[in-house]
Amino acid sequence: MRPRVQALPSVAKASNERLSTDLCRIGAGRDGWASLALVIDCHTQELLGWHLSRTGRATTAASALGQALIARFGTLGAVPQPLLLRSGNGLVFTSRHYTALVRSYGLRQEFITPHCPQQNGMVERVIRTRKEQCVHRHRFESLQNASRVIGDWIGFYNHQRPHQALKMKTPAEAYALVA
Repeated sequence: MRPRVQALPSVAKASNERLSTDLCRIGAGRDGWASLALVIDCHTQELLGWHLSRTGRATTAASALGQALIARFGTLGAVPQPLLLRSGNGLVFTSRHYTALVRSYGLRQEFITPHCPQQNGMVERVIRTRKEQCVHRHRFESLQNASRVIGDWIGFYNHQRPHQALKMKTPAEAYALVA
């Protein structure tokens, strides 16, 4: 039995209250299709972690989650406060490896209702924005090229791109105000 969200939006009232994660596929030129895992803070909308790989396995999502925890807490390990991690129901997020890792970090995992991606709307919207503003504007030559361009765009998204939902502040500015 998986803990399900009760049709609650992915918005959080405070930073470090809820993270949201998902995977998407992108074309990486001669390297074929790649999987991109993203982790976002649902309060500040800051992209905390990401990992691009040839496979969409649990290790891809685990790497993005680890990067997110390091970015937010400065270390990899148990988080200092209760934190929810919202995700879809894919095999990546329900695998033994990933769920054990989430538990070892002290996170509480929650899953959206099947076929209701709007319950994970925060990260779904970031994926759409990334595709519109980054992926569809570039023809990636390789996985390495895609990784560099996406990394640059994530830096722009977090530190330069104002968000209407954040009263025209960047995610980094929003986090600085609450930290």
